[in-house]
Amino acid sequence: METIRQMILNAENELKTVFSSIDENEEYRTRQVLDSFRKEGISYRHFAPTTGYGYDDIGRDALERIFANLFHTEAALMRPHIASGTAALSLTLSGLTRSGEHILSATGLPYDTLQTVIGNSENPQPGSLREAGIGFDCVELKDGRIDVDAVEKAIKQETTLIIAQRSRGYAWRPSLMPDAFRELADMIHSRHPGIRLLVDNCYGEFVCRDEPTDYGADVCVGSMIKNPGGGIAPTGGYIAGTEEAVNRIAYRLTAPGLGRELGSYAASYRPYYQGLFMAPHTVAQALKTAILASRIFENLGMETTPPSFEPRADIIQAIKLETPKRLVAFCQGIQAASPVDSMASPEPWDMPGYQDQVVMAAGTFVAGASIELSCDGPVRPPFTAYMQGGLTYAHGKIALAEALLHMIDNGSLEC
Repeated sequence: METIRQMILNAENELKTVFSSIDENEEYRTRQVLDSFRKEGISYRHFAPTTGYGYDDIGRDALERIFANLFHTEAALMRPHIASGTAALSLTLSGLTRSGEHILSATGLPYDTLQTVIGNSENPQPGSLREAGIGFDCVELKDGRIDVDAVEKAIKQETTLIIAQRSRGYAWRPSLMPDAFRELADMIHSRHPGIRLLVDNCYGEFVCRDEPTDYGADVCVGSMIKNPGGGIAPTGGYIAGTEEAVNRIAYRLTAPGLGRELGSYAASYRPYYQGLFMAPHTVAQALKTAILASRIFENLGMETTPPSFEPRADIIQAIKLETPKRLVAFCQGIQAASPVDSMASPEPWDMPGYQDQVVMAAGTFVAGASIELSCDGPVRPPFTAYMQGGLTYAHGKIALAEALLHMIDNGSLEC
């Protein structure tokens, strides 16, 4: 155990400058959030529950205006009724497309669960976009960047929506900085004005000083149990974008003509306000945990992405562990250091929506909250662990030490 402590201490000493830049970004984004709260005059009355139709819900409406302000957009939806990031994306895709139209992905195939929404699997699920008569194609990244020329060549007459995934998902590729969407957005808006750009922003919120909507994305989508919920929001998703796009999506969420005016919440919105206020700090803690993990495993001779000294676009840390034994032990160590269900021992299983067995550690207060420390990976070569989250950096360090100890104990790692 003393060897592990020294490994962590050595890594921390190497990362002081990187950690300092994260602290600066945390202060900048916290000021943005605080200014938005003050602009809206948030008070206890905004935490009051509503029932029934939810007309004139001031807590809901003010929270959505804050989201629009933070993303510099015309409008936003933030609803507890949206169950996950995938649910938010599914709602958005179905709200912005109609039968006979075509969606083009500018970042290759989306991650596994969204492929079932599109209907890309061998057995398309009922309600998929394919079943609704909506086409789909994708263009691969070129050297880790959006290939704008190839995207434009792939546009069809029926194309009405181009989507892009900011985070890496289960792919060994760089996550994308917000300004990486500028050239794509400029091409779409200047030469194809009938097409919208949607960015899947999951895992990326508050990591940088800006968001994809600052560079021309028409819509950004994410989950409240990831970054913007700050580890406090119990469920929900958000959609921020142009007034026209958000209204169309809201009509799909409730009913045409009712849209954002409808939707009550009998619990308090306080966790959403509090989580959003905490989000810049919580994201900073998660980033430090990810960067520490990257540096430790680099020092052990393993490949990581992003590397420890590279600028970050999201909170995910991919570590190429190279063997299934090491991958499972790493996840079991993270689980053993979790505040919830620490007694559980994760094993690979056939997780719905995924093409391979997945091993997943997630001992979280909010079920499935990936802003809390969690780790998972498909059991397929090169047996990459995808780690994300961490409410506190101190917990991140403890959990990494536990994961290293598990790998040493099962003989998959020598230090």
